Amino acid sequence: MERKTINLDSIDAYNKLYGLTTRHPLVTVIDLKNADKCINHVRLNYGVYALFLKNSVACSIRYGRKKYDYQEGTVVSFSPGQIIDVDMDVEEIAPDVVGLMFHPDLIYGTPLANKISSFSFFDFSEMESLHLSEEEREIFLDCLHKIDRELQHSVDHHSAALLSANIQLLLEYLHRFYDRQFITRHKVNSDVVAQFEQALKLYYDSDAKKNGTPTVGYFADLANLTPGYFGELIKKETGLTAKEIITRHVISVAKHRLSVSSDDVSIVAYDLGFEYPAHFTRLFKRVVGQSPSEYRRMIEQN
Repeated sequence: MERKTINLDSIDAYNKLYGLTTRHPLVTVIDLKNADKCINHVRLNYGVYALFLKNSVACSIRYGRKKYDYQEGTVVSFSPGQIIDVDMDVEEIAPDVVGLMFHPDLIYGTPLANKISSFSFFDFSEMESLHLSEEEREIFLDCLHKIDRELQHSVDHHSAALLSANIQLLLEYLHRFYDRQFITRHKVNSDVVAQFEQALKLYYDSDAKKNGTPTVGYFADLANLTPGYFGELIKKETGLTAKEIITRHVISVAKHRLSVSSDDVSIVAYDLGFEYPAHFTRLFKRVVGQSPSEYRRMIEQN
């Protein structure tokens, strides 16, 4: 089936899709129970930030090449630049879905503009959606209610600041809820860490120089996670970033090669996947405090 692509570059563009009223050009609190249209089998090109809490509805969402079920009681989030395919198993007008959508222009010049990039869950995929407890769901809805109440107020010079502050409050709560989810999924997350460490070892047991140095994205893809969620998970479980773990392993492999072979440093660098030996030398010296040649001489003298 050929999909129609819809560009969601404004709040009004979204509201018109579902027959909803636009009360503010840059932000809206969504309640699809008020919709009079059903949108299905479409591709949405987001130019806005959006959060949705689904209370019912059988629906699948495709992000990239993967398809995920969107379960009851979960929150999904989208940011400008994301392209989402939506397929509803049963077409339903007025589904039980609530949420928030805001345009980037709303937060320019506010504290939230400086903070928005720290809310990494906007880059998580649907399979990494947030599963709310009943208490968390009530907090989510209460935050939406505060934003909606402000939208009912006539626009004045306080409006942008108050809307932005209330949106940030909701995002801070979601950040907390995701932290809780990482903790409650410790066993699953521990398995991901173990698989990451094993995959990292196998990477250098293979011919790494054909692929270059390993990236966080490479291992995230193996785990079927987005780099953002994968990085958060690894940091929560180990206290180190995924990049730090990769770097530590690269340096460990390099130390072994330098200590058991007489290969030129440039050969070692190429075998580790570095395109330029100078990049390897700079990394090694930054981490170890010595250049590869200095490290090798120290080993030989001991």
